[in-house]
Amino acid sequence: MRPGRVSVIVSTYNQPRALERVLWGYAVQTHRDFELIVADDGSRADTAELVEAVRRDASLDLEHVWHADDGFRKTEILNRAILAAGGEYCIFTDGDCIPREDFVATHVRLAAPRTFLSGGYLKLPAAVSERVTVGDVVAGRVADPTWLRAHGWRPGRRALRLLRTPTAATALDWLTPTGATWNGHNASTWRDALLAVNGFDLDMRYGGEDRALGERLVNLGYRGRQIRFRAPCLHLDHARPYMDAAGIRANQAVRERIRRNRETRARLGIEELPPETARG
Repeated sequence: MRPGRVSVIVSTYNQPRALERVLWGYAVQTHRDFELIVADDGSRADTAELVEAVRRDASLDLEHVWHADDGFRKTEILNRAILAAGGEYCIFTDGDCIPREDFVATHVRLAAPRTFLSGGYLKLPAAVSERVTVGDVVAGRVADPTWLRAHGWRPGRRALRLLRTPTAATALDWLTPTGATWNGHNASTWRDALLAVNGFDLDMRYGGEDRALGERLVNLGYRGRQIRFRAPCLHLDHARPYMDAAGIRANQAVRERIRRNRETRARLGIEELPPETARG
């Protein structure tokens, strides 16, 4: 069962250069019937200006969902993006992950009832990330292993994730020992399923907050399907100042509780969202 209208939700926080490349990646998708929602966890005004410029220049169906900066609140802005989504099927990624031109088409083609799709990414080193231009994205060079190697990437076996032979990519997805988990940079499922599990956990910070949603989907009876070789994206290098060891340990405790209790709904999620505040 293929979905009709699709919503692509892209999270971001103060990375306008990376976001620009990501948004242009969606401007050249082979599957065109989707809306694009930027879930912005409190970025400065330059991100809003960028979104407006790309909306105009790329003719994208693009919405900017924003709240004020109050620390790491990615799960909250993602929940607000889910509520804003008009599609029956939602694809999630991050504002530092450039999609290959068949990214949306692959998620749509492989969507199935009571299933979520689990994709992956290829991490580009810092020097290569700096060299990627909007032109490289639009022309498709950013997903060309030959071009990437010429600019300093040494992927080894990871280059297999950029194979363009559907049969080989499908076989590798079946053979990979990597489990089908919900990965915030590359995952998708039905909007009704996201509402059924009450979205993302508002009390979780960075580190496994996306996996928790997938674990609740599994408890609800959804099956994860691996597509890391069929739907690749390219991750641009950046610092992570929001990493916090105590927060990661707290998240691990929440995930252990979800697995132990077979929980299917976030205790603090979409239905518990605080009132929105106006942009200052």
